[in-house]
Amino acid sequence: MEAKERIITKAAELFMRYGIRTITMDEIATQLGISKKTLYQFFTDKDDMVNAAIDAIILKNEMDCMGFRDQAENSVHHVFLALESLEDMLKYTNQQMVYDLEKHYPQPYKKLREYKYQFLYKIMLENLQSGIREGLYRTDIHIDIIAKARIESAFLAFNQDVFPHTRYNIAQVHFELAMFFLHGVTTAKGKKLIEKYSNERNQKIAHEHKA
Repeated sequence: MEAKERIITKAAELFMRYGIRTITMDEIATQLGISKKTLYQFFTDKDDMVNAAIDAIILKNEMDCMGFRDQAENSVHHVFLALESLEDMLKYTNQQMVYDLEKHYPQPYKKLREYKYQFLYKIMLENLQSGIREGLYRTDIHIDIIAKARIESAFLAFNQDVFPHTRYNIAQVHFELAMFFLHGVTTAKGKKLIEKYSNERNQKIAHEHKA
């Protein structure tokens, strides 16, 4: 791994775990075991580093999303795979990160919005279209409206005005919102798959708790 890539990877990890505002260039250098001067060989300032870290996070998420789509058994399974990955990521993600982006880093936040309304919107439309073809989703839904509503509901879980992290488990919020979406769009055939994948999920969680 090249030096710049290694720095970006560590910065992204720290920003996700602790939030962006709390992490300084000094802290990143210390974590990497390098001097702050070395950081400035690759980045003009912290804003530049945040920008690069968000690019890396978005690229990884895009690759993951395409991977889930390709390995999914069907459209309902696709949603469960994405949800499982998100829940794993949330174990190490500070809810403050999205808030920090929105309030203090307009350029990276703009990239996040573009990721939502371009890439994620396209993936969601494909999921809905596939689900209809498979007979798992209702044929009478307006896929443009539903796709946008699903994306917004997923990001709503990060809104601390609505779901403050002191009162809500963010993983649970994401799961409930995903199930709300699925039960709203699925046919009877699709609902059987929701039950199947929910049971598998519960068994996995129970096994992890015993381990």
